[in-house]
Amino acid sequence: MEFFSSLEAILTSVKPEIKIAKFNEFFECYKTNKTTFKHNQESVVFSSPSYSEHLNVVHAKKLSKRSKLGSIEGKAYLCHSVAHIEYSAIDLALDTAYRFKNQPKEFYDDWIDVANDEIRHFLSLEKLLVKYGYTYGSFDVHSFLFETSMRCLDIVSRIAVVPRYLEASGLDSSPKVIAKLGNINDEFAKELKQSIEIILKEEVSHVKKGDFWFKYFCEQKGIDPKSYFDIVETVLPGAKKKKPYVNVSARLKSGFTQEEIDVLI
Repeated sequence: MEFFSSLEAILTSVKPEIKIAKFNEFFECYKTNKTTFKHNQESVVFSSPSYSEHLNVVHAKKLSKRSKLGSIEGKAYLCHSVAHIEYSAIDLALDTAYRFKNQPKEFYDDWIDVANDEIRHFLSLEKLLVKYGYTYGSFDVHSFLFETSMRCLDIVSRIAVVPRYLEASGLDSSPKVIAKLGNINDEFAKELKQSIEIILKEEVSHVKKGDFWFKYFCEQKGIDPKSYFDIVETVLPGAKKKKPYVNVSARLKSGFTQEEIDVLI
């Protein structure tokens, strides 16, 4: 099984069950060193996300407002939103492994492992949706994460923006969501809270991987890691904007310096 062509086939799979089945087959081969690498293959710049044929994609600003979390629909909407982030993150991790050729084996190991985690996260949330009468696709979704990734086609900006900025932002937003769910006394809220707690815990390792590779490629290319926010700003203007809450402990565990964190506080 060839590594890059296999990832392209997974990335372009439309339906989640097919994408995940293909990944699982690939992952078994990869874990047992039964994959080959043809680094001379050209990487495709995708014009639309794989889920665009399966889900109703709208601009992020046109998403309907979430119902109150006290309702089943409100919790389902939140669950669906997080599931979509995790599903998008599968492709983000796989695309990072697919797009950048001639890298250390450890680079590919890391992003394949991240994709495997994101699949597990997605499946746990999808299972919850089904349990309470919904499916992945019951609500509109946006393609912001995909669109952003396709604007990061060099390795330094990709690592800076996707795991080290976008995924790190999830470290900041998750505690507030967890706290809100903790104030709701029903089974759906309890199960959703537990799922998001697991995701938060495991996302720290994903951001840490991003931190390692960002610093690795900065050193390799003679880039000052302190230019991190400037790099992100070229793709996402406003990245230095102050945040209402910064998960300082999680960011420190992930490799951020206090100086970087202070920019956001």
